[in-house]
Amino acid sequence: MANDVWVYIEHKEGETTPMSFELLGIGKTLANELGSGLVAFVIGQTVENAAKEAFACGASKVYAVEGAVFKAFNAEAYSKAASFLLGKHKPGVALFRATSQGTDVAAASAANLGFGLCTDTIGIKADGGQIKLTRAAFGGNYTVTVVNEKAKPQIATVRPKAFAMPGKDTSKSGEVVKETFTFAEADLNTKFLEFMKSKVMVNLVEADIIVSGGRGTGGPEGFNVIKELADTLGAAVGASRAAVDSGWMPYEHQVGQTGKTVKPKIYIACGISGAIQHMAGMKTSDCIVAINKDPEAPIFKIATLGIVGDYKVVVPKMLEKFKSKLNR
Repeated sequence: MANDVWVYIEHKEGETTPMSFELLGIGKTLANELGSGLVAFVIGQTVENAAKEAFACGASKVYAVEGAVFKAFNAEAYSKAASFLLGKHKPGVALFRATSQGTDVAAASAANLGFGLCTDTIGIKADGGQIKLTRAAFGGNYTVTVVNEKAKPQIATVRPKAFAMPGKDTSKSGEVVKETFTFAEADLNTKFLEFMKSKVMVNLVEADIIVSGGRGTGGPEGFNVIKELADTLGAAVGASRAAVDSGWMPYEHQVGQTGKTVKPKIYIACGISGAIQHMAGMKTSDCIVAINKDPEAPIFKIATLGIVGDYKVVVPKMLEKFKSKLNR
């Protein structure tokens, strides 16, 4: 159907990650609102495992392009294949995660096909047959809602963890449609050589526990005890925009509308008052522990557990208890 909702399934080095399927949840809601179907599409050397997981997460059909040329991610090759699929079937909307891979493929496909594009979306809904997309603007101080009235179909990249992961039903199955799309690797302008991991290894989006620091840390040295707590708990280290803008932590650690949107099982906020743009990036965490000297700090309004006190006093006591319990 021309108004189907399509979701792009990412993988890296042949392995799909659980978060690749997060958009199928909001995709299903959107498809129900539009009275359409939910379709996944995947590009790779083999697609069977990705297809099974997509069906378990709610997709009724999977379109696939396979080939040895797609073994490793190449933005040009994947964009050509995605453009072929989207141009042929013209879904109502195609959703991509706002990751480096998703953004590469989405932007190139929109440019190749003349489709509409909205990036870094944090809200999606259908209203009267129109798709309304919400994203942050003006440095995260405002949000805007976009309706694309001219360039259709609509492509959107969606900020990771902006929506909940769908439940899985492994008994579900569906139709896999393998499309024929071939080209010679020699025709590509770029060639994959190797995957080089960043020296700054921060995986905030998929972390189960995050310990974050804000302006209240007072400087880069204030993050030492935060890093120690994170190491003890096997957690990732986050930071508020104020801490990043001050140069105390690299941007890769920033949580908020202009940073990463996260949804860990536990989020520990140290010296973070709770600016709107920061809370927008972590308020859906399962458990929020806030430590702040100001009892009127806004973050206490969304905290599961609030501790009024100096994190420099509170966190060392937490460390002592955790190390004792964990035998570290």
